[in-house]
Amino acid sequence: MSGDVNGLHHVGHIVRNMNEAMELYRRLGFSVSAPVHPVLPGAAEMFGVANAHVRFPGDFIELVAVIGDGSHLPAGARAIPLEVPEERRAGLAAAIRVTVANIAAFAERFEGVHIMIADTADLDGVASRLAAGGVVHGGVHAVQRPVETGAGVRMEPARYLEISDPDLGPGRVPEGRIGFAENLLAGSSLAHVDHPNGATGLAECVLCVDDAASPEVERRYATYFGRPVNLGRAGTAIEPAGVTVVKPAGVTVVAASALDAVLPGERPAALPAFVAYAVTVRDVAAAERLLLGNGVPVARTAGGEVFVPARAALGVAIIFRQEGKAGAGRSVTWRGCSSITDG
Repeated sequence: MSGDVNGLHHVGHIVRNMNEAMELYRRLGFSVSAPVHPVLPGAAEMFGVANAHVRFPGDFIELVAVIGDGSHLPAGARAIPLEVPEERRAGLAAAIRVTVANIAAFAERFEGVHIMIADTADLDGVASRLAAGGVVHGGVHAVQRPVETGAGVRMEPARYLEISDPDLGPGRVPEGRIGFAENLLAGSSLAHVDHPNGATGLAECVLCVDDAASPEVERRYATYFGRPVNLGRAGTAIEPAGVTVVKPAGVTVVAASALDAVLPGERPAALPAFVAYAVTVRDVAAAERLLLGNGVPVARTAGGEVFVPARAALGVAIIFRQEGKAGAGRSVTWRGCSSITDG
């Protein structure tokens, strides 16, 4: 049984208008970084996407928009050269073009979360484990990514791989883009980001699937993360039928027929789809007051948690979870839980 996954690394919210998305996230109480778009050193070519980040100490939310030839650049976007050895540039450029084409296809499918990347400290071990389990992936890529530090923006090394469905092509599975990332530095140089809503990190990502497909999706994710699945929904007051938690990556698989029992009123834009993610906050009551004060509608999960409906958050429901609550945060959700997953 593997122990090479540490939780969520980031989720990617694909939007059609970056300026609109950044304004929404600020109304939600998040601090949002300035948008950037990647280029290879010495090349004028844009890869066709721009992104901005909502950063936490150990993970982040990525906002991604297709910009094409640059005619749809968001306000204030700046170019960030990707630092990569010359002998690897062609391979990286090809991989990025595939990713950009996938993102454009995801945006056409629906606006919302299509990217879920798990965190690992042993990416080579994950790559070997996946291959041994018959999971197709695109290999390990090394890049330098921009991060905000106390001394300003600097480039720090990171490595990643993406899982591929042979029927869909490189970097794609039915629900979007799934992979693993390894930060080569511990993150101590990251600047502290204070979010007005008190958010402290990612806790969970909710995947909704067709009822008939649920067993196969559960099997896939158990293989991806090297652990058996844990039946029942951790950290809530209810454990409805059709809900499965896949630890240790914080992914909850929900059959479509059970979604209303978890997130009342929510309907998936497509199946399968990531319909929600959860963030931990220092004071959920204060976060709710901020949301209401900014004119953002809120609802309650079946377990009583505050969430912003997908209709008000560009296609994804966002759950605000009290920090320290059972099931919230890495130390509880992914480690030390009493379940068959941890056995």
